[in-house]
Amino acid sequence: MTTHANAPTWRTLSLTLGALGVVFGDIGTSPLYAMKASVQAAGGPDAAAIYGCVSLIFWSLIVVVTLKYVFLILRADNHGEGGVMALAALAHRAPVSRAAKTFIGVAALLGLALFYGDGMLTPAISVLSAVEGLSVGNQALGHLVLPITLAILVALFAVQSHGTHKIGRFFGPIILLWFAALTVLGVVAILKAPQILHAVNPLYAVQLFIVYPWGGFVTLGSVVLAVTGCEALYADMGHFGRRAIQWGWLFVAFPALSINYFGQGAQLLADPTNHSALFFSLVPEWAHYPMVALATCATIIASQAVISGVYSITRQAVQLGQLPRMAVNHTSADEIGQIYMPRINAMLCVGVVLIVLIFKTSESLAIAYGIAVTGVMVISTLLVGVVAMHRWRWKPWIVWTVFGVLGAIDMAFLISNGLKIAEGGWLPLLVAVGVFLVMDTWRIGRRAHLDKVREGALGIDLFLERADKQRIPGTAVFLSPRLDVTPGALLHSLKHYHVLHERVVICAITVADTPHVPESRRVHVEKLGKGFFAVKVSYGFFENPDVPAALVLARAQGLALEPDMTTYFLGRETLVAGHDPRVKGWRVALYMWLASHALSPARFYRLPPGRVVELGTQVTI
Repeated sequence: MTTHANAPTWRTLSLTLGALGVVFGDIGTSPLYAMKASVQAAGGPDAAAIYGCVSLIFWSLIVVVTLKYVFLILRADNHGEGGVMALAALAHRAPVSRAAKTFIGVAALLGLALFYGDGMLTPAISVLSAVEGLSVGNQALGHLVLPITLAILVALFAVQSHGTHKIGRFFGPIILLWFAALTVLGVVAILKAPQILHAVNPLYAVQLFIVYPWGGFVTLGSVVLAVTGCEALYADMGHFGRRAIQWGWLFVAFPALSINYFGQGAQLLADPTNHSALFFSLVPEWAHYPMVALATCATIIASQAVISGVYSITRQAVQLGQLPRMAVNHTSADEIGQIYMPRINAMLCVGVVLIVLIFKTSESLAIAYGIAVTGVMVISTLLVGVVAMHRWRWKPWIVWTVFGVLGAIDMAFLISNGLKIAEGGWLPLLVAVGVFLVMDTWRIGRRAHLDKVREGALGIDLFLERADKQRIPGTAVFLSPRLDVTPGALLHSLKHYHVLHERVVICAITVADTPHVPESRRVHVEKLGKGFFAVKVSYGFFENPDVPAALVLARAQGLALEPDMTTYFLGRETLVAGHDPRVKGWRVALYMWLASHALSPARFYRLPPGRVVELGTQVTI
C-alpha cells in the first residue's frame, strides 16, 4: 500500500493535480445547475432569494465540505483508505455492543445502496446540464440535446472495458482549466454587482428563512446540489492521500466554486431575466460554444470518476461478502485502481440512459438529485461519530456537540430533499431500496447457506483419525470456509475415488476489515499430520484474491507446491428451496438466482482452468 502522508512537496503537487481530475469533478460541475435550482426553489430571483441562496451555498461549502469532510472525516482513514465501506469497517472495530455493530453493518449497506443511486444520477444530470448549453440563445439546437447527451453517455460506458489510463493524465489539467474558467467568469460577473459579496454574511441565509420560512426550507433541497460529490473527497483518499485532497480543495476548488457562485448571484442582481440559463449567461457570446465544449469535457470526467467509484465500492462489497462474486478486470498494468466490472457497467449504463429519457432536462433531474447524497452524508456523520468517540478518544460531550450539529445540518438537507420524493426523488430511493434488498438477501441467504453446509459436518480431527486411505502422488487443494471441519468436496472425492493425495491442503480465504494485508501476513500454514495442511489466506477488501499466487508464499512455511502436480477441488452446490425461517418466500428465489449467477470460485480465485475438479452436491435452504 502506497502512503502519501510524508510525500515531498513536488509529489503532493502532482497528486493534487491528479486529484482535481478524479476527486473534484462531481462537485466542480455543480455550478452548472445548483444555483439555478436554488433560486427557483426559493421562489424566483428577487434580492432576498439571491442573497440568501448565495449565502446558503457558500456556508454549506464551508461547513459541510471544508469542516466536516476535509478536516474531520478525512482523518478517519482505514489504513490510508476512505469511503463508506472503509469507514464502516473502522467503526465496526469499536468496542460497542452487538446491536451497535449490527446497526453499523446495516448503515454500511444502506450507504452503499444510496451510492448506487448517486452513481446513476450524477452522469445523467452532469452531462445533460452541459449539453443543454447548446440551446442557450439558439433554440433551434434544442432537439439535439437529448440525442447528443445519450450518445456521449453510451460512448462513455462503452469505452470502460478499455480503461481510461491513457487519457486519465489529461483529466487533471482539464479540470484545472475548468476551475480557472469558473474563477474568471465569476470575477467578471462580480464586478458588475460587487454588492453580492455582502452575502458572505451568514445572516443573509438566516434572512431567507425569515422572509420565506417555507420557501427557505424547500431551498435546502436544491442548495445541497452544491455539495454533491463531497463523498468522493473521502472515498478517493487512498489514491491521492489526505494532504493532496486538502490542498486541491482549499487552494483550487473551493475558491473557484465560491467565486463562481457569487458571480452567478451578481449576474442575477444585474439581470434577473437570465435565471433559466444562469451559468451560461456568465459566458460572453464569443466564448459560448467553447465553454459548452469545456463543460461537457468536465462533466464527462466527473461521470468517469463516479463510475470508477461505483466499481471500487462494489469490489469492496464483494470482498466483504455483501454481494455475489463478480468479474473484476484490471485495465491498467500500472494503476491498481483502474478496474472494470462488466455487470456493474451494464447496469449503470441502462440506468443512466433510462434516467435521461424519463426526466429529459437537467431542471427535472435536479428535483430527483440530492436525496441519495444527503442519505450518505447522514450515515457518514453517524459512523465517524463512533470513530471519534472510540478511536480518537474524544470526550463524549465534544462528540455529541460537533457531530450533533453536523448531523442536524445533514438531517435538514435530507428532510428538505424528502419533500421532492413525489416529484422525482423516488427514483434514487427506488434504486437504493432495490440494491439494499439484494445485498440484505445475499447476506441473510449466505449465512443460512453456510449454516446448512456446516450442519453435520465432520470435524477435521475425526477425519484425520480415519484418513488411512491409499495415497496417490500430487497435492489436492480444497477450498473451504472453515479450517476446523472437513470440506464437503473432500468427503465427496473420497467417496468417489477411494484415495487421497500425498498432500491435502484445506485452504480458507478470509477478508480482513483493512484495505490491504501485507504479504508477510498473507498466509498462515498449520501442519495437521498425515500429509494434511490447514492454510489460512488473508486479503484486504481492496485486493483481488489469487489463491495460486498466495500458496506460493506458503513455501517459506514448509509447504512447497508444484503447479503441475496440484489439483484444486471445489464443491458445486445445487440449491433447493426449503423452510429456513431466515430466508422466506421471494428471498429464497432471489438468493438462489444470485447464487446461480455469481462468478465461479475457480475464476474468482484465479485457479488454473486445467487443474480444477468440481464435485456436485445438493443444499436445501
